[in-house]
Amino acid sequence: MSHPAKLALADGSVFTGVAFGAEGETYGESVFNTSMTGYQEILTDPSYCGQIVTMTYPQIGNYGVNQEDVESSKPSLRGFVCRELCRFPSNYRSELSLDEYLKQHNVIGVEGIDTRALVRKLRIAGVMTGVLSTTDLDDESLVNKARQSPELVGQDLVQQVMPEQASEWSERLSTLARCSDEPDAPSSQSHVVAIDYGMKWNIPRHLRDMGCRVTVVPGTMSADDILGLNPDGIFLSNGPGDPRPLEYAVGTIRELLGQKPIFGICLGHQLLGLASGGSIFKLKFGHRGANQPVLNKQTGRVEITSQNHGFAIDADSLPDDVEVTHVNLNDNTVAGLRHTNHSAFSVQYHPEASAGPHDSRYLFNDFQSMLQ
Repeated sequence: MSHPAKLALADGSVFTGVAFGAEGETYGESVFNTSMTGYQEILTDPSYCGQIVTMTYPQIGNYGVNQEDVESSKPSLRGFVCRELCRFPSNYRSELSLDEYLKQHNVIGVEGIDTRALVRKLRIAGVMTGVLSTTDLDDESLVNKARQSPELVGQDLVQQVMPEQASEWSERLSTLARCSDEPDAPSSQSHVVAIDYGMKWNIPRHLRDMGCRVTVVPGTMSADDILGLNPDGIFLSNGPGDPRPLEYAVGTIRELLGQKPIFGICLGHQLLGLASGGSIFKLKFGHRGANQPVLNKQTGRVEITSQNHGFAIDADSLPDDVEVTHVNLNDNTVAGLRHTNHSAFSVQYHPEASAGPHDSRYLFNDFQSMLQ
């Protein structure tokens, strides 16, 4: 039997819908994702830690959930919002319905609200704290809770999602994720240390497909300990939240610059920018979707990319030895950079896709060339 749920925002707005998934109450930064597919990868992307995610595509859950497509061991987001939930998925790979999956992982969901109105509000006013509840249905109470809940800015969320200890990664890309014209990569014998700030699993799968040995380490590991693993290259992963409180990560990357080749993605890109002397600012409503156009300034080509971030590097703050290599064509923010004095580059999007287009897979090849 269906029962109501409410999402209240800090500006006083309240949206009423039908609950699914777990019951209870949660708070988080209310954001939206414009992807048409890939809800399972979004749910399990640790970068969404601390956020309530709204999907703009009207029907979600059509193809169910399966264990093979997860990007981490469990969802890290605080809540999930959609216009219409498909309660009877149809796909030969489906193992659970989305409703069952969210119940299993204690994630609160709500369907049936006007997601167009919600997204329009977030685009105009900017993302804001919200409270999602199936237990407290009093509008005034929920709005007060939203206003009193802590904002995402200034929090260190990385330590909630990173691994506790180092480990070897062995899994490669699935046959479905591998492009049909891509030959199996020969073993390069290169050793990559992937610093995990909340890493999507398709990233180390790509590194393994390059033929590399991959060691995954916590985001708090020191530069000395990382170099003690004798890597040929260092990867900086994606992750959640505000990069500015992560002084330990910035300091480590600053020590690693010039020691080994470095490749960063998303949060790793922002941290590399900070370590190189740049500064960070918060975007009004962020970039979240699998359809973000990016200009590669070096080739003149446009890539359609998968993105998930709420902060960006200030291009004017970058020193002379750091050049902007990619630009987001929606708002001209920095989407990629390269250090001219050291073997280090990064992008503000997800070339590993999952879910999303494969336009940017060449970046893994660029990293492999640096290793060799």
